Amino acid sequence: MDTSSFPNKRAEFQLPGPVGQLECISDVPDNFSDTTITAVLCHPHSQHGGTMHNKVVTIMGRSLRELGVATVRFNFRGVGDSGGEYDDGFGETDDLLTVVDWVRRVRPNDALWLGGFSFGSYVALRAAQRLSLSQLILIAPPVAAYEFSQLEAPQCPWLVIQGDEDEVVSPTAVFDWAREISPPPRLEVMEQASHFFHRRLMDLRGLIKNGVRDQLPIDTRG
Repeated sequence: MDTSSFPNKRAEFQLPGPVGQLECISDVPDNFSDTTITAVLCHPHSQHGGTMHNKVVTIMGRSLRELGVATVRFNFRGVGDSGGEYDDGFGETDDLLTVVDWVRRVRPNDALWLGGFSFGSYVALRAAQRLSLSQLILIAPPVAAYEFSQLEAPQCPWLVIQGDEDEVVSPTAVFDWAREISPPPRLEVMEQASHFFHRRLMDLRGLIKNGVRDQLPIDTRG
């Protein structure tokens, strides 16, 4: 597929990455001709079954497209048809930056948003240290498993969503981290929600949409 422009409908393609091809899927909202925002979304842990097809990542993409945002999902190195091997978040950050570079080339006037779920939120926050963003979305960030404390808060609005019955990520650790970092995120706590938001995906959709609505162009907020 020609990657010299952003596809005007859902498309699967590969981009040259730091250690091999990166498998990607772009998707567009119904009003794509009016779109002024593109979001790049990151999947959970590569060695625990995480892929760009993860249901939390796909509902994040759907939520944003319903708000008029174009989206790009991709597989980190070593996942699906993406080349390379797992690199504990370091190489994966380079993968994300590669996809961002492509988005900025083909959508140079769009505001850039990043989103990530679980391990993907760590990668997104790492990349945010080096990017100018308009919105960051972190879902169930594994703050006790990775060096989140060494990362600075992004200089943009940011949203953290955490289930209070998460069996993988410590909710208490996330709440403590969110209170201590400055500027603080908008923290949304979903009651009775597990790590993968089983039976709560529509609720998650609503939290995402409400959490980022203020960053939309005024005439599209609804």
